[in-house]
Parts: sequence; structure tokens; C-alpha cells
Amino acid sequence: MANRKSAKTRINRNNKRAVINGARRSRVRTFVKKVVAAVSAGDKEAAASALKVAESEMMRAAQKGVFHKNKASRTISRLSQKVKAL
Repeated sequence: MANRKSAKTRINRNNKRAVINGARRSRVRTFVKKVVAAVSAGDKEAAASALKVAESEMMRAAQKGVFHKNKASRTISRLSQKVKAL
């Protein structure tokens, strides 16, 4: 257990950020799954629109530090290739 006030403050802040980051990570995964589902169904229009939303969510998460920027770019690139192949 933390003894200093600053350490207690950091613990509380870290816990709050963990909840927020977890929610954002979950949200991104949901949007990515929607793109993958649309691609596997063969629906190009739905996949393209889902990709647009997923891309913005993924890059926002990367800016906030939830994901590494290269991971976000790599994921968007791979999803774009799948949509383009339809």
C-alpha cells in the first residue's frame, strides 16, 4: 500500500485511466470485428463504411496512447487490403 499522498493519487489516477483505456480498446476491437464480419460476408459497401469508422477510432486510440501508432497503422492497412480485395 502506498504511504505518500502523491503515490495514492497516482494509484487512483492510474485506475481511472485503466478503465477509460480498457473501454477505448474494447470499442476499437468491436469496430474492427464489424469490418472483418462485413468482409467475410462479402458486403463491400458495409465493409468500406465500417472501415472508415474503425480507422478513425483506431487512430484516435493510437493518439491517446492506448495502442502503438505502428500497430494502428498496420491494422488499418491490413483491413484496407481485405476490403480492397472484395
